[in-house]
Amino acid sequence: MKIGIVAVGRLKAGPERELADRYAERFAQTGKALVLAGPAVTEIPESMARSPAERMNREADSILGALDPETILIALDERGLIMDSEAFAARIARWRDGGKKSLTFVIGGADGLADAVRARAQETFSFGAMTMPHQLVRILLLEQIYRAATILSGHPYHRP
Repeated sequence: MKIGIVAVGRLKAGPERELADRYAERFAQTGKALVLAGPAVTEIPESMARSPAERMNREADSILGALDPETILIALDERGLIMDSEAFAARIARWRDGGKKSLTFVIGGADGLADAVRARAQETFSFGAMTMPHQLVRILLLEQIYRAATILSGHPYHRP
């Protein structure tokens, strides 16, 4: 199963990019044996529209246009389901074992995700009620995707 991330905004060179790349590379190595590929990251430019609603709607058009119509879409939003790492790994395994070809996580911009994206999503996950910069959410997501692979492979990285 291919795992992807569609994120509004660009991760610039520096420590954040290096950390994100480190987790992506670790997952790519660990995921192969688990029939998990990726994560492919697609960056969507932040809209320059004046109003938050219009920015979210323009970003939604770009996000939805970047998606494979068959993908399982998971929206990251502070109002989403909060789960532990083992439950997150189990969800990924369930989709993989159920024959799903791809799974895509979407991270909105500074104003969040438009209703159109949330409506397209099969599930909505949260890293908590706190508001976080979308660049940091990307790093957290990449680490949890890597952690899920280590859990599924029995690797000692995850220590509950």
